[in-house]
Amino acid sequence: MSIFVWVMMGIALWHFTVWVPDKFWGGIVGAFVAASLGAITAHAGPCTTAIAQFEQAVHQSAQNPGAGPMASQSIGAQLDRQPTPGSVKRAEERTQAAFAATLARAKRLDARGNRAGCTRALTAAKRMYNL
Repeated sequence: MSIFVWVMMGIALWHFTVWVPDKFWGGIVGAFVAASLGAITAHAGPCTTAIAQFEQAVHQSAQNPGAGPMASQSIGAQLDRQPTPGSVKRAEERTQAAFAATLARAKRLDARGNRAGCTRALTAAKRMYNL
C-alpha cells in the first residue's frame, strides 16, 4: 500500500507542477490528501505485530526437528497399542490443520479490529506450537 501512496504522490506533484504550473499548491494538497488516505487504509490491526513476530518464530523454527504443532495424547496412545505410520500421519495432518485454522482465525479477528478475540486466538495458536 505504501508504494501506491508514493506513486500517487509523485503523479500528483508531477501533474500539478508540470502541466498546470499555476496549480502547484493544489498538487501539494492533492498529494497530502492521497498520502493521508493511503495511511488511513493501511492501518494495521491490534495484533498484527504479535502475529508477525509469532509467524517469524515459526518460520525460524523450521530447521528444528522438535518444532511444530502438537496435540494432546489420545486415549489409544495411552494404552498398550503401538501407533501405525498411517495413524501418526493422520494425527500430524489434523494437528497442522487445527493450528493453521487457529492462526487464520487470529488474522481474521485482527483484520476486524477485535483485540480480545485475536489475542485469544493467537494465544491458542502459541499453545499449539512447540518452538
